[in-house]
Amino acid sequence: MKVSLKYYTIKYLIMILLLIIAVWAGLFYAYILDEVHDNVDDGLKDRKIQIIKAVYLNPQLLRNNEFGFNEFKINPITAGEYQNKSRLYNKMYYMEYDDKDQPYRVLEADFIDQFKGHQRLVIRTSTVEEDELIYDLTTALIVLYILLVISIVAVNGYLLNKAMRPFYQILDKLKKYQFGIPSEQENKNYLIKEFEELNQEIDEMIERNELVFYQQKQFIENASHELQTPLAIVINKIDLLIQNENPDENNLNFLTGVKNDLRRMVGLNKSLLMLSKIENSQFNKTSGVNFNAMVSTLVKNYEDFIEFKNVGVNIIEKGVFEADFNRDLADILLSNLLKNAIKYNNEEGILNIIIEYDRITFQNSGASVPLDTSRIFNRFYKQGADHTSTGLGLSIIKTIIKQYPGWDINYEFGEGMHYFILVKNKG
Repeated sequence: MKVSLKYYTIKYLIMILLLIIAVWAGLFYAYILDEVHDNVDDGLKDRKIQIIKAVYLNPQLLRNNEFGFNEFKINPITAGEYQNKSRLYNKMYYMEYDDKDQPYRVLEADFIDQFKGHQRLVIRTSTVEEDELIYDLTTALIVLYILLVISIVAVNGYLLNKAMRPFYQILDKLKKYQFGIPSEQENKNYLIKEFEELNQEIDEMIERNELVFYQQKQFIENASHELQTPLAIVINKIDLLIQNENPDENNLNFLTGVKNDLRRMVGLNKSLLMLSKIENSQFNKTSGVNFNAMVSTLVKNYEDFIEFKNVGVNIIEKGVFEADFNRDLADILLSNLLKNAIKYNNEEGILNIIIEYDRITFQNSGASVPLDTSRIFNRFYKQGADHTSTGLGLSIIKTIIKQYPGWDINYEFGEGMHYFILVKNKG
């Protein structure tokens, strides 16, 4: 699933932060525990010096053989047990207050009293329970982590939103941009250098594209119009030649064929110009269009063609098909679908136009084999060996549909009938 840059950054920031805090917590715990032991050990060593001094002043302390209020005891040892170095270690002792064993730090030191006897001094002091320390430290770190995450998400979100605002403005400008449609170019200065350069490059790119687009559009329109004139002149001359010269049958057939080819070139020229205009978004104005009424009007306009082919046309209205559409494109779309269904129908064939609220289906009889669904909407694809066709009718339909997201045109074949289904966006 794709996420925005902001959430992508925050996600990995939190993951890295969690790892860093975990490592830091372990090091921090070891450091705190070492510091606690070091401070306790210093206190025990100082107490050892003070107690030995007190023993020399008060020999009665040598009888303190059990831990008492002062948490030390002195026991006589043999000369063989005597050790010069003090020993520090941890040991558990029962504590009445908690009614359980608690950790103590213990110091053992051997010394020779004023009576030349060997004595062992044992001093203990209660220390922090490591399990409680781990629990307290973990709790503190979890709270710290939550606060850090909330703070980072809030601050990072605010800063990223503020820093990325120019990017979203540039992105919005690109989304709204369309070839051939003039838009107001606002001169904005961005504080962030990279966004300022990006905006300038995009503006320059748009200017270059607009220039190329305008030149291409002018060339296509000029070429199309320039071709129309000589084609029309040649067709008129052939008509005059046929009428005035009274050619024989062979020449008449030849001239008629040339005339038909020229007419096909005229149709091809017009269709290519239409495709170019559609692809260049020159039909952007939209309004509410009632396709039911437009279908009825087109069927009446094509009555002569329908009678010539002797096709039975039935309009079956199961709903009202309305949409926000360019009216000229809607007329071209439905005209091509209707002409296609009539032209390639059988003599005395059937054409059912089924209108629903979200689709229009052109169901017609015709060839007994299905069309090539992978090529049917390609340019210059022809159904059969029809030399009068430009092969652009269905391509124009597909090109129009591409201008409207969510719309589609589908082809199906079943029970000897061809189905062209226009589906609109339900949203």
